[in-house]
Amino acid sequence: MSEEAMIKNWEQHPMLQPRIEKVVVNLNVGKSGEPLEKANKVLSEITGRNPVKKKAKSTIRDFGIREGESIAVVVTLRKQEAIDFLKKVFPVVDNKLAKRAFDVRGNFSFGLKEHIEIPGIKYDPEIGIFGMDICVTVNRAGQRIKTRKRQSKSIGPKHVLTPEESMVFIKQTLGVEIV
Repeated sequence: MSEEAMIKNWEQHPMLQPRIEKVVVNLNVGKSGEPLEKANKVLSEITGRNPVKKKAKSTIRDFGIREGESIAVVVTLRKQEAIDFLKKVFPVVDNKLAKRAFDVRGNFSFGLKEHIEIPGIKYDPEIGIFGMDICVTVNRAGQRIKTRKRQSKSIGPKHVLTPEESMVFIKQTLGVEIV
């Protein structure tokens, strides 16, 4: 199906219109203590939200990580807040996404090597430079019936979002080029 046909179909059937459900920003430090607090400060400055600390699931001796030790900070953004964040971050990657960044359900991920490349963020030598992973979940209205605990149902094959539809939606909404 061509891009024009997809967009026309979405206009005729609003339930088929894709939407950005959430954006998860993950800043993994690999150790607790002062570096984690700096990462926490950076992430709260970038997103305007309070980050949550994530703990290590298992012990890895080579990296000096113990099970249960806090090693990362994560923020989840939803609705308009998520779209605004993506509009702020995509210029860092030249408004381009790789085709391989999309999974079979239409979700996509990308990373930033340095947080100081984001417009409006200044370098602070005391804090340093952090990289981050950004994961975006794209779905359609009615997707929740598949994931809810009570009375979960399956979704018909015509309603499942494909990577191609997700790519067209991201191009249309955020003006991102898919390479």
